Amino acid sequence: MSASSLRDCQAWRAEGLSMSTTSNEACKMYDAVLTQYVKWRSDETLGGFEGCVSALHTADPNFVMGHVISTGLELIGTTTSPRLSERLSGAVKKTVELANGQDLTPRERLHVRAMQLFSQGNLPKACDTWEDILLDHPTDLLALKFAHDSYFYMGAQTPMRDSVARVLPHWKPHMPLSNYLKGLYSFGLLETRFYDQAEKVALEGLSLVPDDAWAVHAVAHVYEMKAEVDKGLKFMGDRESDWQVSGMLASHNYWHWALYFIEKGDYDAALHIYDAQIFRRAKVSGAMLDMVDACSLLYRLEMEGVGVKDRWRELFQVTQPHTDDHVTLFNDAHFLMASLGVKDDGTSQRLLQGLQELAREPGENQQHQMASAVGLPLFQAMTEFNRGNYDKSVELLYPLRYRIVDIGGSDAQRDLFNQLLIHAAMKSDNTRHQKLGRCLLVERDSVRPNSPMTERLMKTALALHV
Repeated sequence: MSASSLRDCQAWRAEGLSMSTTSNEACKMYDAVLTQYVKWRSDETLGGFEGCVSALHTADPNFVMGHVISTGLELIGTTTSPRLSERLSGAVKKTVELANGQDLTPRERLHVRAMQLFSQGNLPKACDTWEDILLDHPTDLLALKFAHDSYFYMGAQTPMRDSVARVLPHWKPHMPLSNYLKGLYSFGLLETRFYDQAEKVALEGLSLVPDDAWAVHAVAHVYEMKAEVDKGLKFMGDRESDWQVSGMLASHNYWHWALYFIEKGDYDAALHIYDAQIFRRAKVSGAMLDMVDACSLLYRLEMEGVGVKDRWRELFQVTQPHTDDHVTLFNDAHFLMASLGVKDDGTSQRLLQGLQELAREPGENQQHQMASAVGLPLFQAMTEFNRGNYDKSVELLYPLRYRIVDIGGSDAQRDLFNQLLIHAAMKSDNTRHQKLGRCLLVERDSVRPNSPMTERLMKTALALHV
């Protein structure tokens, strides 16, 4: 990305996305931040995210959309809760105050409202507001991306797909970043089980932008969900030099690579990726996606019988400071994996009790509203499994299996909980649970045929309950 290609005030106006600032530099830095967000890549030639945000606010300290994008990106990263961070809640408040004192366009005012709603945890209304923007301004990529990520946090798979589908006809090839919509649309397609179409759309995008890490990620998901392990391994290996430059998504794409190895039963290869790429990045990046991926990988390996106790100890140092965050149930589930992994009962109880308190008076916070019905019983099931109370774990997990989607994440990420239920059922002393475990494996085989993991688990089930 060259500075000369960045859009100034007139360029944004020409696209029907007027900005309430007279600073061309502020408009260009807004474009730089947006471009890095879409590409999942910090562009150090421009000063990276932090440098661009700093330059943006320096160029025009009162530029409302500059505050919307910088504060919105911090909120969408879910690494900090406005409930706990005076600095972040102050940034939200400042954006609202600036907006109230200026003559903004209706689009800009809606952006401020959506950011405020998201900061309160009201993800559904925030998404409705971004969709209001897209109705009149279908090429507003910030609204589209914020909605996309928020739908992901809610497990709202069909809205995530349709949000992109609605705007696609308005995007023309000459428009900046238009080719990146292929990856966004592909992800919505695969999360609604249109695997062949998702692969086709993502590969179309990659033929135009080979280093679109989100499109690579969509194809990785397709091969994971279809258990096409060898295709997945080849695809990720062939394109590694393209996607690893997107530092914000590189760890997650390595996570997908490691999943193929776990599927095959090649645990050493999965651990090598964990050590060399995933944990190495998680302990320095501070990125929530890197942390949850590390937790997820160790938890899966542990269910497969791999000893990872020392690695849990290292990872717990990274996750433990986030015990009180409670930004999303999905994040909380992964922090719990780490505290259970090190057998730190105090931290596990603190996480559960903190969420229980928030669930009593959730207000507008959509995640806290779901805590009682989905989050807390899920976390209790994980705790019981960790204690060896497999019967209790099954009793808690089984009624949730079609509701876990509501905690957010992707089908591939949530598959961990399907595996947990199967392992709990197989280990249970209750013969009906054992029968359920075998039924779940038959079901898994029907939707993901030729899965080495399913075959392995079927053999284990038969050996356990002869």
